[in-house]
Amino acid sequence: MMNAHTITGRLLRVTGVVQGVGFRPFVYRLAARHSLAGWVRNVAGTVEIHVEGGSTELDVFEHELQTEAPPFARINALELVPATPAGALDFRIVESADADGIRPVTPDLAMCAECEAELFDPANRRFRHPFITCTNCGPRYTVIRSLPYDRERTSMSVFPTCPRCDVEYHTPTDRRHHAETVACPKCGPRVWLAQADGISLTEGDAAIRVAGAQLRLGRIIAIRGIGGFHLACDATNDIAVRRLRERKHRDAKPFAVMVRSIDEARNLGVVSAQEALLLGGAERPVVLLENAVGSRVAPSVSPGLDRVGVMIAYTPLHSLLLDEVGRPLVMTSGNLSDEPIAIENDEARSRLGDIADLFLLHDREILSRVDDSVARVVDNAPVLLRRARGYAPLTLRLPVSSPRTLLAVGPHLKNTFTLVRGNAAHVSPHIGDLDSIESLEHFRAALARYEQLFRIAPEVAVRDLHPGYLSTRVAEDLGLDRTIAVQHHHAHIAAVAAEHGVTTSVVGLAFDGTGLGDDGHVWGAEALVADLSGYRRAAHFRYVPLPGGDLAAREPWRVALGYLSLEPGIADEFALAFSGIKSEGRVIAERQIERRFNAPLASSMGRLFDAASAILGIRQRASYEGQAAMELEALAGAQPAEPLTLPLRESGDFLVLDPVPLLAALGEQRQRGVDAGLLAARFHESVVRAAAAVAIIVADGAGIDTVALGGGSFQNARLLSGVRARLEARGIRVLVPRQLGPNDGAISFGQAAVAASLLSRED
Repeated sequence: MMNAHTITGRLLRVTGVVQGVGFRPFVYRLAARHSLAGWVRNVAGTVEIHVEGGSTELDVFEHELQTEAPPFARINALELVPATPAGALDFRIVESADADGIRPVTPDLAMCAECEAELFDPANRRFRHPFITCTNCGPRYTVIRSLPYDRERTSMSVFPTCPRCDVEYHTPTDRRHHAETVACPKCGPRVWLAQADGISLTEGDAAIRVAGAQLRLGRIIAIRGIGGFHLACDATNDIAVRRLRERKHRDAKPFAVMVRSIDEARNLGVVSAQEALLLGGAERPVVLLENAVGSRVAPSVSPGLDRVGVMIAYTPLHSLLLDEVGRPLVMTSGNLSDEPIAIENDEARSRLGDIADLFLLHDREILSRVDDSVARVVDNAPVLLRRARGYAPLTLRLPVSSPRTLLAVGPHLKNTFTLVRGNAAHVSPHIGDLDSIESLEHFRAALARYEQLFRIAPEVAVRDLHPGYLSTRVAEDLGLDRTIAVQHHHAHIAAVAAEHGVTTSVVGLAFDGTGLGDDGHVWGAEALVADLSGYRRAAHFRYVPLPGGDLAAREPWRVALGYLSLEPGIADEFALAFSGIKSEGRVIAERQIERRFNAPLASSMGRLFDAASAILGIRQRASYEGQAAMELEALAGAQPAEPLTLPLRESGDFLVLDPVPLLAALGEQRQRGVDAGLLAARFHESVVRAAAAVAIIVADGAGIDTVALGGGSFQNARLLSGVRARLEARGIRVLVPRQLGPNDGAISFGQAAVAASLLSRED
């Protein structure tokens, strides 16, 4: 027994991802290991620990608190305050308290290995229970109604625990101690299979077995998951996949495929060590894998591409269903075209009734709508393409604290928003394109949830420079004290710099499809000298007219026509771009260019990829954003190639890259019979060399040794890897997006970083 005179007390405040990840039971077990007394509790976004014992034991406790934390916990700060011993006789987990401050919310976590083993163990009382969970896994963000995170403030509150689950919940040494979603077949949610008219066919385990049988027969089933509905069909059945495309009005955009294990994923795609880590992690994103030789996946899953999006089952319901079907399943968002995914049972039957043959439903309410995340591996490191389930709503940190609360409303496409208090930035999950009333309602509902959960009432709105974006209208309609406009590409570069904690000037390469520039033209291939407060445009691509405006993004031949208007003498080289195009459509487009009517001038990397695709005869019309560029990347693959000419010249205060000679050379060589794949590789290498050369020239001229890469074009692995390698070979530090993607999903965070920097300077 410890001498009473040697007992001291400490109060520890732990901030970070420490709620909903089994942190309090971990603290309890750690205290018991060292025979310490006291208590632990949740307080808003922190965990408070009052601990009493000998100073040596307390030192070890404090060290192990940080080195042995649960796998999904993340400690951002540990504050130590001396405390007077209260004479505690044991260690307890006490009731949560509420308080102001940063309130991190844990994202939904994939089913852990222990729960999966129990799920398929006939001797376990949770055998085949589709809602099995513990402190280490299961839904979090999508079931939390308010904080602190306790069962009565979740959608599980309507399911009272049975006596056996209650014992587990209150036993500190149990894996389900304070697992707020704990349940079993006797006390948890239920699952059933229904028709579109709502008539139930069967329920429980039989519903899963019948659904599996129907999927094997080629049926399409809408499945209620964690953050919304999926539409599922047999991924090896091309007829079923094409039927899903027809009903969903999704002509060619790739579908994600779900399998049960990494071994099954290897049958579909080539899986590197880093890709295996991504696939099997708690976040379980869709990972883009190189197609495996002999893959059983139907051609219609990802037509024209060399990769397939694969994810491992992350819920017990998914695992049970896949085990029953015995083959990979298409698992795509439960929506029509680009609408938000459905989350309610009645909503799904109404919106998806013309798509799904059957509905696999459950009665655990989904409080927050969340899509699957998407990632790929480039240079042996993950790059997020869509940040949603598994990652959001983890709090990010701004390098400059904002003196006022902010709402950055993000862009028009691939929208997210960011709420800010101090240096805590709460980036929303992927919202999508703000093209409809439904997507706007989704935005507003998600914003209301964030404002409630994080208790942030924004004082300043931050928006894109473009006055016509729906997000701009949202910002203006808020009626806040102030609205700050941030240029699109400045936000891209600021997002990357801020993520890496960089506040000094960088050279930013911002490559994407479109963004309004401060000269009134469309930007998209920019070299900026920027810090968080401002920027200077240093270089860009030569402007090209885009006949039809936004229509040019869906009809690459129009971009080729715009480039041809700059040098009419190279018409023969561009001939493939217009093969089969009706003459009346081309005449109208030519008149638009000539009269400068609905033909905005653009400096755009995305549109350059479109033009190259059309000129090589690969794609004249696209059915989804980025299709031409993705197919061009797939065609290029990893084959080596020498770059072609992409001249650089001075024009006033700017360096200007002229793509016309490159496009002409591509067209001439293609018509001579040079392989399209080789030319696609030459195109990539030409852009890589030119982009790196410009960045080096601008960096040398400005005395800067850091380059940030941002914008949706850097989702292209060959472009990202090639530019980075050339810059690093020159000793330049290269910042690449990690916590957020390179595309427009990062814009709101960049807007917030810029606004925080501006406001802090004013303050």
